[in-house]
Amino acid sequence: MIRVAVIGAGSFGKNHVRVVRESARAELCFVVDADPAVAATTDYRDVIGKVDAAILAVPTTLHAEIGCALLEAGIDVLVEKPIAATLEEADWLIDAADRNGRILQVGHLERCNPAVIALERAATLPLFFEIHRMSVFTLRSLDVDVVLDLMIHDLDIVLALARAELKEIRAAGISILSSKVDIANVRLEFADGCIANLTASRVSTEKVRKLRLFQPRQYISLDYAKQSAAAFRVGGPEGITFEQWPIAPAEPLKLQFEAFLDAVESRTTPKLNGRVARRTLEVALAVLAKIEEHTGVVEQTLSSAGWKP
Repeated sequence: MIRVAVIGAGSFGKNHVRVVRESARAELCFVVDADPAVAATTDYRDVIGKVDAAILAVPTTLHAEIGCALLEAGIDVLVEKPIAATLEEADWLIDAADRNGRILQVGHLERCNPAVIALERAATLPLFFEIHRMSVFTLRSLDVDVVLDLMIHDLDIVLALARAELKEIRAAGISILSSKVDIANVRLEFADGCIANLTASRVSTEKVRKLRLFQPRQYISLDYAKQSAAAFRVGGPEGITFEQWPIAPAEPLKLQFEAFLDAVESRTTPKLNGRVARRTLEVALAVLAKIEEHTGVVEQTLSSAGWKP
């Protein structure tokens, strides 16, 4: 039994608590949270020397501080996405894991979606992505914008499937109900001509999470929420064929935790390791820079036209 602590028992952290409790391979030894009513302790340092692994579900700004301290203490870490608030902080986490021979896995949860796992096997030469991730507004994760909160899932998947280096980023976004960007649209262009259009919103009236992938002679439509995917193929004696993929449903959070336990037991680098997550963060931050650049152009245009905020 791997001894585990969950640090952060808020709106999403409580799901980690449940998953660890339900695992036959792990023992939940500590829940750490600022609210003593839901935790055994309020200080993450209390778990050092008493657990083998920890899950960090705290605000992104605390990932580097707490994660590095745990890694230095010889504890394997599964940290929620994004890996850190800055690339420098991401590097601190990666370095701490390397120096201490620890496992560092990052919770890009959608990569553990059974439909996405099937898509990774089927992708050959992606040429065009169309992705929509829309959610209704909640008070959760308002410390980060919609790019680092929602779109980062899809950026991670596109970067994993694209076969060439990223060449250009175009992006626009606006703040509506919070001080951060609440809706964003991004266009990524890769060196081989592959294009990815991504839209993310947390101010939608409905929840939509869909991906469409076009590659030579094939179109694949995937629904993240339903964990379903279908493919249209052109060619052969039947002309156009349609196939609904046989996908066994499973809870991505449980699959993610199982992958983490596998890495802890085998001492092998997880698929969603620190370096993979750092690259995704780098692109996400570049998207935010492009959004800021676009916002400046819009503000200048409005000012020139006599509009006032």
